[in-house]
Amino acid sequence: QVQLIESGGGLVHPGGSLNPFCVASGTLIYIWDMGWFRQAPGKQRELVARIVRKTDDANYSDSVRGRFTMTRDVTKNTVYLQMNNLEIEAPAIYYCTSNFFSTDHWGQGTQVTVSS
Repeated sequence: QVQLIESGGGLVHPGGSLNPFCVASGTLIYIWDMGWFRQAPGKQRELVARIVRKTDDANYSDSVRGRFTMTRDVTKNTVYLQMNNLEIEAPAIYYCTSNFFSTDHWGQGTQVTVSS
Protein backbone atom coordinates (compact mmCIF):
# COMPACT_ATOMS: atom_id res chain seq x y z
CA GLN A 1 0.00 0.00 0.00
CA VAL A 2 1.38 3.37 -1.03
CA GLN A 3 1.65 5.93 1.74
CA LEU A 4 2.90 9.49 1.59
CA ILE A 5 3.64 11.18 4.89
CA GLU A 6 4.43 14.89 5.04
CA SER A 7 6.25 16.71 7.80
CA GLY A 8 8.00 20.00 8.29
CA GLY A 9 5.21 22.52 8.07
CA GLY A 10 4.73 25.16 10.73
CA LEU A 11 4.44 28.83 11.57
CA VAL A 12 6.93 31.25 10.07
CA HIS A 13 7.29 35.01 9.79
CA PRO A 14 7.07 36.75 6.41
CA GLY A 15 10.32 36.38 4.56
CA GLY A 16 11.19 33.23 6.43
CA SER A 17 11.77 29.70 5.18
CA LEU A 18 10.41 26.23 5.68
CA ASN A 19 11.44 22.89 4.22
CA PRO A 20 8.61 20.39 4.42
CA PHE A 21 9.34 16.90 3.21
CA CYS A 22 7.39 13.81 2.22
CA VAL A 23 8.45 10.23 2.86
CA ALA A 24 6.97 7.55 0.63
CA SER A 25 6.44 3.94 1.62
CA GLY A 26 5.08 0.98 -0.30
CA THR A 27 6.57 2.28 -3.52
CA LEU A 28 9.63 3.97 -5.01
CA ILE A 29 9.33 7.66 -5.77
CA TYR A 30 11.32 7.55 -9.00
CA ILE A 31 8.52 5.67 -10.78
CA TRP A 32 6.06 8.50 -10.10
CA ASP A 33 5.66 12.13 -11.00
CA MET A 34 5.86 13.67 -7.54
CA GLY A 35 4.14 16.92 -6.67
CA TRP A 36 3.26 19.41 -3.97
CA PHE A 37 -0.19 20.96 -3.88
CA ARG A 38 -1.51 23.50 -1.42
CA GLN A 39 -5.00 24.43 -0.39
CA ALA A 40 -6.17 27.37 1.68
CA PRO A 41 -9.65 27.50 3.24
CA GLY A 42 -12.26 28.43 0.66
CA LYS A 43 -9.80 28.22 -2.23
CA GLN A 44 -9.10 25.68 -4.91
CA ARG A 45 -6.24 23.27 -4.54
CA GLU A 46 -3.18 24.59 -6.37
CA LEU A 47 -0.26 22.67 -7.82
CA VAL A 48 2.86 24.53 -6.69
CA ALA A 49 5.66 22.20 -7.76
CA ARG A 50 6.17 18.95 -9.58
CA ILE A 51 9.09 16.67 -10.47
CA VAL A 52 8.78 14.69 -13.67
CA ARG A 53 9.85 11.10 -13.06
CA LYS A 54 11.70 10.53 -16.34
CA THR A 55 13.78 13.69 -16.39
CA ASP A 56 13.97 14.77 -12.73
CA ASP A 57 13.04 18.25 -13.94
CA ALA A 58 11.03 20.40 -11.55
CA ASN A 59 8.20 22.70 -12.64
CA TYR A 60 6.65 25.47 -10.57
CA SER A 61 3.55 27.60 -10.49
CA ASP A 62 4.02 31.28 -11.27
CA SER A 63 3.17 32.15 -7.68
CA VAL A 64 6.17 30.32 -6.22
CA ARG A 65 8.75 30.20 -9.02
CA GLY A 66 12.04 31.64 -7.84
CA ARG A 67 11.18 31.14 -4.17
CA PHE A 68 10.41 27.42 -3.89
CA THR A 69 12.63 24.51 -4.86
CA MET A 70 11.45 20.94 -5.08
CA THR A 71 13.95 18.11 -4.92
CA ARG A 72 13.92 14.38 -4.45
CA ASP A 73 16.29 11.93 -2.80
CA VAL A 74 15.61 8.48 -4.21
CA THR A 75 17.95 6.86 -1.67
CA LYS A 76 15.67 8.12 1.11
CA ASN A 77 12.47 7.81 -0.94
CA THR A 78 11.75 11.39 0.04
CA VAL A 79 10.79 14.62 -1.71
CA TYR A 80 11.42 18.07 -0.30
CA LEU A 81 9.98 21.52 -0.84
CA GLN A 82 12.37 24.28 0.13
CA MET A 83 10.24 27.39 0.58
CA ASN A 84 12.07 30.69 0.87
CA ASN A 85 10.88 34.26 1.21
CA LEU A 86 7.47 33.15 2.34
CA GLU A 87 4.73 35.71 1.91
CA ILE A 88 1.81 36.59 4.14
CA GLU A 89 -1.19 34.71 2.88
CA ALA A 90 -3.94 32.52 4.19
CA PRO A 91 -2.79 29.41 6.03
CA ALA A 92 -2.64 26.45 3.71
CA ILE A 93 -2.22 22.74 3.89
CA TYR A 94 0.55 21.41 1.70
CA TYR A 95 -0.03 17.98 0.22
CA CYS A 96 2.48 15.59 -1.28
CA THR A 97 1.25 13.62 -4.27
CA SER A 98 2.39 10.87 -6.59
CA ASN A 99 0.98 10.41 -10.06
CA PHE A 100 1.36 7.81 -12.77
CA PHE A 101 -1.15 8.27 -15.60
CA SER A 102 -4.56 7.90 -13.92
CA THR A 103 -3.29 6.69 -10.55
CA ASP A 104 -2.81 9.25 -7.78
CA HIS A 105 -1.85 9.09 -4.14
CA TRP A 106 -2.08 11.88 -1.60
CA GLY A 107 -0.59 12.44 1.79
CA GLN A 108 -2.51 13.79 4.75
CA GLY A 109 -0.93 17.22 4.42
CA THR A 110 1.14 19.53 6.55
CA GLN A 111 -0.01 22.98 7.67
CA VAL A 112 1.94 26.09 6.70
CA THR A 113 1.11 29.45 8.23
CA VAL A 114 2.90 32.70 7.39
CA SER A 115 2.08 35.41 9.86
CA SER A 116 3.69 38.38 11.54
